[in-house]
Amino acid sequence: MKKMALGLLLVFVAAGLMGCHTPKPVREEALQPMAQSYRGVLPCADCAGIDTSLFLAENGTFILQHHYQTDRPGNRPFATYGKWARTADKLVLTDVQGEKSYFRPLENGLEMLDRDGAPIVSSNTYRLTATKAPLPTTPMAMRGLYRYMADAAVFADCFTGVTYPVVNNIVMEKRYLQVRKSSGDAVLLTFSAHFAVVPSMEEGMEVKSLVPSSAPFQMKAQNHCNE
Repeated sequence: MKKMALGLLLVFVAAGLMGCHTPKPVREEALQPMAQSYRGVLPCADCAGIDTSLFLAENGTFILQHHYQTDRPGNRPFATYGKWARTADKLVLTDVQGEKSYFRPLENGLEMLDRDGAPIVSSNTYRLTATKAPLPTTPMAMRGLYRYMADAAVFADCFTGVTYPVVNNIVMEKRYLQVRKSSGDAVLLTFSAHFAVVPSMEEGMEVKSLVPSSAPFQMKAQNHCNE
């Protein structure tokens, strides 16, 4: 009986020690809503700085514009777009070329991280501050499926999968009627455009749309995005 009692005592002591070392569950904090747009001047190796604007949309897409602060001829802003995702501590941007950029929330803005998603060790500032700004008008190269029906055109972007209305473009509409195989068919369109919030067909409403640039475009009788 004494041996049995001693054995039970050892079991209870061991269980108590294991309980003391059981890690407490980690309490994850809910992700805070992110602002729609950010702006700042990032460091530049051979210019005064890079004026940078980032626009995040609720549908998981982004627009990132850069403008080098230099007097060099032909200096213009350039922009790209793609998909954004949020982890517990990072904002990950993936553009149409598959290139990734990383930021982390910091106070009322974002801090740019290096190519591996790690903090940049530097005396320079890599900060973007939350702000309110209109969407940039810088044209971006786009590829997707285009349809024109009932005096309205829509474009389904191949990379993001998001569909947008297209502001009326008579040249593009006429070309579509020539290229399509049958009424309502989608065609593969490669063109340059920018986003803008314009009045919707519904009175008093606005909708984010694509505004084609004057640059040449290509249209193929192909109803899918695959090469």
